[in-house]
Amino acid sequence: MAGEGAPPLVAMPLFFLGNLQIEGQIPLLRSAYERLAEKRTLVRYDGRGYGLSERNVTSFSLDALVLDLAAVVDHLKLARFGLLARISAGPPAIAYAVAHPERVSHLVLWNSYALGADSWDSPRLKAFRAMREADWQTYAEAMSRFFFGGNEFAQLIRENTTPELQNAFDDATRGFDVTQLLPQVRCSTLVVHTPAVTTTTLDMSRALASRIPGARLAVVEMEALAEAADEFLGEGEQAAPTAAHPEAGAFRTILFTDIEGSTAMTQRLGDARAREVLREHERIVRECLRAHGGSEVKTMGDGFMASFGSATKALECAVAIQRAIVDWAAGVGAHHDAPLRVRIGLNAGEPIAEDDPDGRGDLFGTAVIRAARIAALAQGGEILVANVVRELAEGKGFLFGDRGEVALRGFDDPVRLFEVRWRE
Repeated sequence: MAGEGAPPLVAMPLFFLGNLQIEGQIPLLRSAYERLAEKRTLVRYDGRGYGLSERNVTSFSLDALVLDLAAVVDHLKLARFGLLARISAGPPAIAYAVAHPERVSHLVLWNSYALGADSWDSPRLKAFRAMREADWQTYAEAMSRFFFGGNEFAQLIRENTTPELQNAFDDATRGFDVTQLLPQVRCSTLVVHTPAVTTTTLDMSRALASRIPGARLAVVEMEALAEAADEFLGEGEQAAPTAAHPEAGAFRTILFTDIEGSTAMTQRLGDARAREVLREHERIVRECLRAHGGSEVKTMGDGFMASFGSATKALECAVAIQRAIVDWAAGVGAHHDAPLRVRIGLNAGEPIAEDDPDGRGDLFGTAVIRAARIAALAQGGEILVANVVRELAEGKGFLFGDRGEVALRGFDDPVRLFEVRWRE
């Protein structure tokens, strides 16, 4: 472990370069870990079969690697943390994040994949497999070039594994398949593609990001990896000041925002320009929350969850957000190269209030889920509210359009929705 701060970041090991001592000898990796440990606790561990772990291991199944991760975080009593997974560590990280959504706050997937065969059946890796069987020393030199563009790490690879362990590892990871789990990932996710690491193609990284809800793709050089991950992991730390933590069972109005077509926007504008647009969304929402007494509960990549003690204040905030976005969009000029359209949904009820490991309040329960479902039904630029919110704000000067009764996913009874007519 290194550094201090929460939530911690768990860096999952990469097999033949995952030894903690060996990674410390690689300047690029060492500086990346030092950067990531500046603002948070960084947890690293030797995986099964190498380093200080037991060497007499033959099973590298997906379930076994997930259990290894679980054993580490349970032993350290980490209630909530981020995950950094490189290449073959991606599938077990995805599997763990889906199985434990309440514990994984952020997921960083570096040159990884959902289907092991996509990587191992490529012509280049097939050639490497044949090379390994023919001559172990030549194979180590080739893998050093493959991952880092030179021979300087070949000796480290030879010291860290054996041909037998490498065979068992390759056979197991080739069979990894978490494709069906991708739509179930709920945490904020960043897919990082480094062109120099050719275990995966850019198309594979794009496909991985497109299958994970709200995931972003960043194409960076090796030297910029830690900076990109650090920026992503730090999102939400500059949260707006929150109102007093609600008592258990307190009546709250829940507001969700979500950027319409964020993945398509990133592909159209590129990572750097799309990130600028996301920062504007974050700035606008947080300024409006401060102005209207809202409490930022959490960010979810391209959206916010907030709560209010007053339905009127929540509606005023939602209208202010949409109007501020329109003003910002007009200010970027006539090129329309950075459109930003946000959908907003509101519901009210008595959510369950709990503190997360960082001491920040989080809200759960039916009222929260309904608010999220309502936001998902809105179009960009719309504000949709449940009937209970309209009734609470009756006589406060808002204009509503009746959208009728709508079935929300996961609920038996329909909810009557109204559109807030906020435009002048």
